[in-house]
Amino acid sequence: MSLLLEDYQRLSGITGQMREAAVGGEWDRLIALEQECHRKVEEIKPRDVIPANPDERAQKLALLKKILADDADIRSRTENWMEQLQRIMQSPRSEQRLKQTYLANY
Repeated sequence: MSLLLEDYQRLSGITGQMREAAVGGEWDRLIALEQECHRKVEEIKPRDVIPANPDERAQKLALLKKILADDADIRSRTENWMEQLQRIMQSPRSEQRLKQTYLANY
């Protein structure tokens, strides 16, 4: 297996962990994994090519499909969480508590 495919497998593993973190509502873990994912993508970019070998092309395509599926699931879950957070932040009672907390701490 080529180094590029090994990197895509690692990237796929990271996005799988990110999906698990999103499912479990582990937002701090998700953020840390997202940073790791970004670093891996930046590492892969300069040497990303279409493999000449048809089997390796198929493997890369399968990994990309899995990565994109994980990404779609993560986005779905984080968008729902962000909407809930926004509703909480917009409620008058929450706004008042936030102001009180802010003023009490500063």
